[in-house]
Amino acid sequence: MGYHPRDVQRPRPTLRITSIPTLIFVFAIASVLTIWASTTTLISTHHTPTVHNVPMNSQDILARCVSLKTAPGPPQAFDSREVSDRYEPGTSAFFIKNAIIFTGEKNGSEVIHGSILMDKGIIKSIGKVPKHLLEIASHAIVVDAKGAWVTPGLVDLHSHLGVLSAPIMAGSNDLNSVHGPILPWLRSIDGFNTHDESFQLSIAGGVTSAQVLPGSGNAIGGQAFMIKLRKTSEGSPSSMVIEPPHSLTGKKTEDHVRWRHLKQACGENLRHYGTRMDSAWAFRSAYDEARKVKLAQDAFCAKAEAGLWDNIGSDFPESLQWEALVDVLRGRVKISNHCYEAVDLDNIVRLSNEFEFPIASFHHASEAWLVPGLLKKTWGGTPGVAMFATNHRYKREAYRGSEFAPRVLADEGIPVIMKSDHPVINSRYLLYEAQQAHYFSLPANLSLASVTSTPATIAGLSHRIGFLREGADADVVIWDSHPLRLGATPVKVWIDGILQIPVPSKTGQPSNIEVGKGKSDDGWKKAPEVPNWDEERKKALDWDGLPPLLEKSQEDRIVFSNVKSVWRRELDGNVRVEFNAATDKEIGAVVVENGQIICMGSCLTSSGAMKVVDLRGGSIAPGLMTYGSPLGLEEITAEPSTGDGIPYDAFARNVPSILDDTGGIVRAMDALMFGTRDALTAYRSGITLATSSLSKAYYLDGTPGHIISGLSTTFRTGSLHALERGAIVQDMTALHVHIGRAHPLIGKGVSVSTQIAALRRLLFGWETKDKETGYWFKQAAEGVVPLVIDVHSADIMATLLIVKIEVEDRIGSRMRMVFSGATEAHLLAKEIGEADVGVILRPSRPYPVTWDQRQILPGPPLTNDTALVKLLQHGVTVGLGVQESWEARNGRFDIQWAVLESNGKVSQREMRAVAYTNLPKLLGVREVENDKSIMGDMVAYEGGGAFDFSSKVVAIISPERQLVDLL
Repeated sequence: MGYHPRDVQRPRPTLRITSIPTLIFVFAIASVLTIWASTTTLISTHHTPTVHNVPMNSQDILARCVSLKTAPGPPQAFDSREVSDRYEPGTSAFFIKNAIIFTGEKNGSEVIHGSILMDKGIIKSIGKVPKHLLEIASHAIVVDAKGAWVTPGLVDLHSHLGVLSAPIMAGSNDLNSVHGPILPWLRSIDGFNTHDESFQLSIAGGVTSAQVLPGSGNAIGGQAFMIKLRKTSEGSPSSMVIEPPHSLTGKKTEDHVRWRHLKQACGENLRHYGTRMDSAWAFRSAYDEARKVKLAQDAFCAKAEAGLWDNIGSDFPESLQWEALVDVLRGRVKISNHCYEAVDLDNIVRLSNEFEFPIASFHHASEAWLVPGLLKKTWGGTPGVAMFATNHRYKREAYRGSEFAPRVLADEGIPVIMKSDHPVINSRYLLYEAQQAHYFSLPANLSLASVTSTPATIAGLSHRIGFLREGADADVVIWDSHPLRLGATPVKVWIDGILQIPVPSKTGQPSNIEVGKGKSDDGWKKAPEVPNWDEERKKALDWDGLPPLLEKSQEDRIVFSNVKSVWRRELDGNVRVEFNAATDKEIGAVVVENGQIICMGSCLTSSGAMKVVDLRGGSIAPGLMTYGSPLGLEEITAEPSTGDGIPYDAFARNVPSILDDTGGIVRAMDALMFGTRDALTAYRSGITLATSSLSKAYYLDGTPGHIISGLSTTFRTGSLHALERGAIVQDMTALHVHIGRAHPLIGKGVSVSTQIAALRRLLFGWETKDKETGYWFKQAAEGVVPLVIDVHSADIMATLLIVKIEVEDRIGSRMRMVFSGATEAHLLAKEIGEADVGVILRPSRPYPVTWDQRQILPGPPLTNDTALVKLLQHGVTVGLGVQESWEARNGRFDIQWAVLESNGKVSQREMRAVAYTNLPKLLGVREVENDKSIMGDMVAYEGGGAFDFSSKVVAIISPERQLVDLL
């Protein structure tokens, strides 16, 4: 199911020169002979001889003309090099032994058992290392992998590292230019910040190389560059570029030509420059200008090579403005094209054929999986497709994106690349994109290749990165488990043969970071078993990317067979096992009638009136709850017409007098939308409850937070409307506020001191109680409802703890305060625990998006502890949340991942509390009062437990609605 060449139009033949100086000499001789022949003819016919003015730089001109015909690629002897051009003198050699090695070769299917010798920045030998090489490298540091998996360093083909740096600040935002739609003369390297805190985080995820792209706000945003993530001894941006092209080095003729890279975009992001028609014309007119320059150059070179120096005209025709696009037309540039919908993909495919240039890869490409035949019509060959695994529906053109796209494209022979679009997704978790692709049926070899060998090949750098072979760059990762297992973490990372993980100590003291505790069992070394999604994938294709997500097959009597365990929520909110088969022979059945479990274990299941569902060793467990995203409040984030709209912010503008309320308190329940695709996708993933508020998290789009964010609501994700039985679990759940510094991309906002002063005043009860604002803040001050504060800074949290004490002392209450977001809460874990304040970590894996979030606790392999571990150790009640609606579906994997990276410090009991108990407790979600609903919805998983990569949801058991939804 990998990439297979197709009978498509191929690029024009280019001359592969093995010795440019030799060819220059040949052209020079030819020119002299042409002049001599012309002169001889003139003498023999007694005409006045013509004197040809051969310019002094004729050889330079001829050399340049020859280089225009040279295909990009490495020097002929590259594989036999002894020292890398990126070698740092003094670097130790390393010998890794006893490893399971994924080489990237043979479409990602080659795995060998053996050793790797690294020296002088390159891989000297792999597999069985010859004795004489070991003798030469007798000084090498020996690393015993002990049977661990070793892969090439990961390659992120779509990243904005260094041009949208962490933490994001106004002074380091070099992502997009506002100076027009066509800007091929811009270069991402010119805005590349080497102090981006993301470099070390990404390396900690095994990422060693990345393509740094300009943003997608322009049709042609500028030139991109492939970089290594390690900082060099020189410390410059240029020294991080893997193979600096001639446009960066200034060398117009070289012994070989290096690939260049360019970013193009189409679709919605270009709206501020006009319509799609405007964008298409902008592309065509730009390439027409480039074509004129190219034709002039070709004509100039034709005359030079023919020795017609007198007719050659002025200097070599060139344009600094259009030279990058001229190289595109010469087939010397790898284009990464941001493009989502079929209409835009079609535009670019036609453009490539009109001007005869290839596209290396389409990025995001949400509808590419629906039109694979179109992609194969691209001039020069089928592009690769770089995509997200499950990040879809955030704007209209991403609405038909699918988790099944990687498998569909692979079945069509189209190269699949998983990418981060860092910082949209933290590049540290690039491998998670490949893991999810595998979970949804992309074969294991192609999943690993999608973040190693495939992007390296697409970028034109397969001779040095993305593969483990002799002569390649020594970019190597040792993992604590099979790389496709959830939570796989690098134990060691080398870039150019230089050890990056563990992070070299600056004090000389060993760091002693523990990685992979509890993963010594051989099962961790095997690729995870994943569910079968053939039926769902076919349905998604049949429905043009929008399959029905809740075709309810509702049954009031059903038998689940081959059940391994049943977990139930008790009256105290805790979850306990009620049935657990110790062996396969003890696997039993569960009988459900009217949404109630009436029998577990050895049940009589012969009744023909009952439908039987085989769980294949799976389990039944309570439904999970999600919090933190606008789930159920919008269908498409970037489409205002599909959501609630922007509430009035009392700190930014006057609240309309018709509301007659100072703070403009609003209720999320009034804006609920049932049946959104994100909500139903979450339901199908075992997320049966959601608590959503109108609070907006600071993010990349420049959306400011609303200080008074109103009242949240709790609802069932699988309900179709508000009047359906059990749809609204709690109409008003908690009061929400947002306290933080100004958004870095806006620069305007209310001061923190003003926000705190207003909060103190409202909690002190100085607002009239007969209005919404006064009433609900009084309820929060008295502990009747939770006060959930969206906050990240430890300094601000410390101030809020003081405010809590002031309020409680003043009115004699006990507030139910919760910090949501809470990136820096680990710095105050002791104080938060003593104050009995809860914490919802949102997101569960931290990233320093803003200044308020810069002091993260990243966990292994950078720190021993995580924020979750620190907080639990100090008795803090902790829940896990998400930021965006599409993330809700992955809640069960977020929980398991958090436990895995704790290195055994989070117990199974604590995991169950985080998963099932803590969020409802922190948010004040009351139990439904009738007996049938005490345990809430139950989820049936086929093939494993609630947190296993091997399982998928096949049914929801609903006591409240007295039925079972078969999915």
